[in-house]
Amino acid sequence: MRTRVRGWRWRRNPLRRRSDVVEAWTVLAVAVLLLVAAPLAGAVAGWWAHDHARAVAAADRAERHRVRAEVVGTPPDRPTTTPGGRDHSYPVEVRWTDRAARTHTTQARVPAGTRRGDTVDVWFDSRERSVPPPPGDSQIWQHTVTIGTCAAGGAAAVVLLANAVVRRVATRHRLAEWERAWARTEPQWTRRQAGGP
Repeated sequence: MRTRVRGWRWRRNPLRRRSDVVEAWTVLAVAVLLLVAAPLAGAVAGWWAHDHARAVAAADRAERHRVRAEVVGTPPDRPTTTPGGRDHSYPVEVRWTDRAARTHTTQARVPAGTRRGDTVDVWFDSRERSVPPPPGDSQIWQHTVTIGTCAAGGAAAVVLLANAVVRRVATRHRLAEWERAWARTEPQWTRRQAGGP
């Protein structure tokens, strides 16, 4: 019959070794780090990522402008797709008129499924080069959640790896302590067994 005694590493008893105490404190530290420090690391990293992504989006919006343009080129017959199977944009010739009533024609990326004659929103930088639109709120939050999750997961992985190393070292020390204790006890034990009761 096997009896499990809870908290035996915390109480004084003849079987407890120093490595048992170290392991008990390690378990407590790991629990605190996993429940408090890892989520906190994820929150801090997510907060930083959110602020950084918003700053980048604001800078992109400041240097890019959107125009309504008519597709005058011939889009490809079969739109290309990404490895995930989603349609994406492709370059085609578009034409638009600026505020000074000047007509411009250039290559710009338009969404998949766009046909000749359609009017689409296209983005240009200060040099009138076609650029992707600045990130929207959903992309910013997606970036925030991804960075926060990765930071929390990374912190948890480091804690668990450190715990595995400490447990391995503690087990090695425990076996060495038991070996030393047996070396002291074994001569008395074998004498007693040889001499009988």
